[in-house]
Amino acid sequence: MSEEQQKIRIGLIGFGTVGQGVWKNILRRREELTMETGAELEIAGIAVRDLNRQRDVDVPEGIITDDPQRILDDPTISIICELAGGTSAALEWSRKALEAGKTVVTANKALLCDHGEELLEAAEAHGGRLFFEASVAGGIPVIKSLREGLVANRFNRIYGILNGTSNYILTRMEREKLSFEPVLAAARELGYVEADESLDLDGWDAAHKTVILAWLAHRMWVPSSEMLVEGIRRVTLDDMNFAQELGYRIKLIASIQRLGEAGRLALAVRPTLVPLDSLMADVSEAFNAVRLEGDVAGPTVLIGKGAGQDPTSSAVIADLVDAGRAHLSGVHPRSRSARTGDATELAALEDICQEYYIRLTVADRSGVLAEVAGAFSQCGISIATVIQRDHDEDGTASLVLATHLCSEASLQNALAIISAGESVLGEYLVCPILDPE
Repeated sequence: MSEEQQKIRIGLIGFGTVGQGVWKNILRRREELTMETGAELEIAGIAVRDLNRQRDVDVPEGIITDDPQRILDDPTISIICELAGGTSAALEWSRKALEAGKTVVTANKALLCDHGEELLEAAEAHGGRLFFEASVAGGIPVIKSLREGLVANRFNRIYGILNGTSNYILTRMEREKLSFEPVLAAARELGYVEADESLDLDGWDAAHKTVILAWLAHRMWVPSSEMLVEGIRRVTLDDMNFAQELGYRIKLIASIQRLGEAGRLALAVRPTLVPLDSLMADVSEAFNAVRLEGDVAGPTVLIGKGAGQDPTSSAVIADLVDAGRAHLSGVHPRSRSARTGDATELAALEDICQEYYIRLTVADRSGVLAEVAGAFSQCGISIATVIQRDHDEDGTASLVLATHLCSEASLQNALAIISAGESVLGEYLVCPILDPE
């Protein structure tokens, strides 16, 4: 092959924090990456929103443009690396690239969650390829593990910490005995919080990633609207203290479970009580962790930095190397091929059974505990533990209940009965209690 044939030309669309990390680390590791790929990875074009914006890396003027179409139309560019974010324009660019038979590498979890099925169909129909290792858990190779290292496995459960921002906030709240707002302010200053804060604080960032993992493990696209999703805004320092008293730590846990003989899928992202002696409880700050429970390999746990320029760019570059190898070999893997025992249905709320932590703010008067316990008994729920703490200053009390195993449907019915009365005041918190094994 000639020197020109030994180069694989890449176009970047988006050149923010991650895009600049990709540029920097490809230059830094050029020789090693060429050996791993079998050809030199050359960034031949970069599309940006603002040509005049100051950046942390120096890039030759001739390759930067504010017109993404220029990169998409360049016949010498075989890989499009979409790092701009969003779902509307990113969908259009990715679809056009795949329909032209190009390879698309993306870290865009929202795009994949909403349009992954469509993009994979476009790739198959037109001979393109789609790589998205960086879309879940940053630098942790969880997607590569599911696709390659654990390909022989069927997964009855996958769970973990998929949002570093929420984990950072919960870690500092517990460790430094701080309330939610000052820790959130610190996370904003560090640049940990998305521009749309609901993605981090209300669980939707983790939900997008959970949808992607569910497809990889079970070949089923689950609309995020069909998931149980709750963020960390309602978690208080009192909840953390109650959890400690019960032998747990609160983490925002994403989970995918196959339930019953039919293997119906249940997807959730919720604040969860995790046993203090479990590995997941020790994952702190902005780190992510994923536990993959395979029927052949057994449990595999992956822990690492889930966000940031270098971890995310590391995952993007891993995809670029794989994309380069596929381009050289001419192999077009069937991304949508089935796995043994694929799920075809979602679990009903009656199918989801676990233990729960419930924290209620109630009027501090006699009969309230009996009223609450009666509602739970009416719905067939057995209570394992009760903790009550009076608030002398305002005539209210915190009532904490830990249940035995019960269904999500029964729990929601009980909470509806309690909420219709006058004893429960304000917002309450419900957390599943994790069985780590």
